Amino acid sequence: MKTRLVLAVLVVVALTMPARAQEQKPAAASSAAASAIRETLKIQVVLSRFQGDKKVSSFPYAFTVNTERANSGRANLRLGTQVPITTMARQNSDSNAPLVPTVQYRDVGTSIDCIVTALDDARFRLDLTVEDSSVETGAGAGPTNTNPAFKSFRTNQSVILRDGQSTQYSTATDKVNGETWKIDVSLTLVK
Repeated sequence: MKTRLVLAVLVVVALTMPARAQEQKPAAASSAAASAIRETLKIQVVLSRFQGDKKVSSFPYAFTVNTERANSGRANLRLGTQVPITTMARQNSDSNAPLVPTVQYRDVGTSIDCIVTALDDARFRLDLTVEDSSVETGAGAGPTNTNPAFKSFRTNQSVILRDGQSTQYSTATDKVNGETWKIDVSLTLVK
């Protein structure tokens, strides 16, 4: 009788072992999901223009990016307007057709694309593309001062930052008017 009881206990223990092993697998999977920490970051990009040492303009842009460890987060920002440009064109392909005014539109403004990748040691890689265009008006704007001139600036680079850090992302000088463009970027972890 004692042998049967020991045998019954061993059978019950043997049958429950695979069930317990299966129960532990979801726990391991949930710990892997817990390691994929979702973080919200506030990114600020400041476009500044200088004439010598004097700041001519400063435009701050801020947006948030959600990211998980080993995955990238993305944000896009677009701000601008369409500027009408009047040109003269022929209405048909006949070279003797009269020229008539036509209006075309050109986009001006700021575009920022940001991809954030979480790295080890609480660092983040920001892959930034910043593009800014504007209309130059006033003296010297165009050949006859009636046509606008368009200024543009574009940069595409990567920086690595930690929570609370900022850096000067890019600096360039305009060949026409001597203005210096500076772009500063900062990263803050939203808690």
